[in-house]
Amino acid sequence: RTASRVWALDYEWGDAEWMRSRRRANALDAPFAIYELHLGSWRRDPDDRGRFLTYRELAHAVGDHVVDAGFTHVELLPVTEHPFYGSWGYQTTGYFAPTARYGSPQDFMYFVDHLHQRGIGVILDWVPSHFPTDEHGLAYFDGTHLYEHSDPRQGFHPEWASCIFNYGRHEVRSFLMSSALYWLDVYHLDGLRVDAVASMLYLDYARRDGEWVPNVYGGKENLEAITFIRDLNQAVYREHPDVQTIAEESTAWPAVSRPVHTGGLGFGMKWNMGWMHDTLAYNANDPVFRKYHHGLLTFSLWYAFTENFVLPLSHDEVVHGKGSLIGKMPGDDWQKSAGLRCLYGYMWSHPGKKLLFMGGEFGQRREWQHDEDLEWHVMRHIEHRGIYDWVRDLNRFYRATPALFDQDFSPCGFEWIDFHDTANSTISFIRKPRSRGPLVLVACNFTPVARLQYRLGVPAGGFWREQLNSDATCYGGSGIGNLGGLHAVAEPSHGRPFSVMLNLPPLAAVLFTSEG
Repeated sequence: RTASRVWALDYEWGDAEWMRSRRRANALDAPFAIYELHLGSWRRDPDDRGRFLTYRELAHAVGDHVVDAGFTHVELLPVTEHPFYGSWGYQTTGYFAPTARYGSPQDFMYFVDHLHQRGIGVILDWVPSHFPTDEHGLAYFDGTHLYEHSDPRQGFHPEWASCIFNYGRHEVRSFLMSSALYWLDVYHLDGLRVDAVASMLYLDYARRDGEWVPNVYGGKENLEAITFIRDLNQAVYREHPDVQTIAEESTAWPAVSRPVHTGGLGFGMKWNMGWMHDTLAYNANDPVFRKYHHGLLTFSLWYAFTENFVLPLSHDEVVHGKGSLIGKMPGDDWQKSAGLRCLYGYMWSHPGKKLLFMGGEFGQRREWQHDEDLEWHVMRHIEHRGIYDWVRDLNRFYRATPALFDQDFSPCGFEWIDFHDTANSTISFIRKPRSRGPLVLVACNFTPVARLQYRLGVPAGGFWREQLNSDATCYGGSGIGNLGGLHAVAEPSHGRPFSVMLNLPPLAAVLFTSEG
């Protein structure tokens, strides 16, 4: 079906309270715990041959789940209309239309409206980097190369077999900027995550020598795309200063999330792909050998504050034979579950906003399949319920603790205690709030060997209350803990005047707050 329909977009919104207050909810110093989901495979109707749920059905089901799990935002894989379901929405043809697979435009408005009324922000994946070659789409639109370059070295993407926008044409840039603003204006969205930014920035992206055309200076930078990206971000923040644009940018391009007037690209945030790759590579190692790869765990802090980073465990890491997140963990079932809980504890306490793809919150075992819904039945098993409860409690503590979010993008909010205990494969650090409030002490043990009476230096005396322990029995752990907290004594350690002696459980993250 390739016909178009003209649609009146009348809708009576009920999210006025959210829209008035969202500048705070979407601020860079606010907590961001993003739940990434694909609407077609999150959940289906088992009583109707596995049909898609509608936007209205999903609004209530997703809202209930996200509120219970404690996430602050959802990020939707593209709902812009797309002919091939298996593209997950990334092969867009309808830049101004929500896909009809799940209902009408008003139904999608209801989805956003309902989530806003539940206190949940909505971010959309948006794809200005390429478009499919379908005849009913934008390719060769009027019999000429209207939207794309005529030279395939500039206008055809060899890796995705799709067309590349001609960002040098004012009409094309206007079309794309109008699309971005349309979703923010008409559908009240709280942000756009811009897909595949690296493919826009580099003329030689996925091309060999001789397959690309240099810019006017002989370089590989796509100057027209850079201008478009900067203009886009300036337009978005001028019209909607209470939203965020987020870049999926996988290279070391500088200042992606810095203002245009300082030479940046103007995004609000950027996915930290380096952290993601290093963290998953580290956790894939058998704990016996992790001491030889300790740098993978700590290197991210050398550059953590060069951009406004989001820490993404996204859909891209659980498809195409990569397996599920829990499947990447070594060991038996208990160690896999404990390792995943430890990873989440490290992630939620690491500087940067958080993003987790659906299914990760309960440790789905099968890698993501877009033709099936999630393995909700595994929540009946104690280890999976424990993972879910851990993520829920992490989110609740994270949202209530400014030290974990209000200085995410400043080195003033982070302080190493010990990053080089390679022999024990442990790390420890302090998170600090911008103003008065408790410090957070974080200790992680990435081996299945408990470290008992483990001394750490701390910056303050008094009592340090154990707030979260991923090894607690309620999460499926072994129950090694610290009887509610630790008393710091005036015995120097790690260059600090006070220290504590803690029991650091196996494959676990433990979080304490200072009192007094």
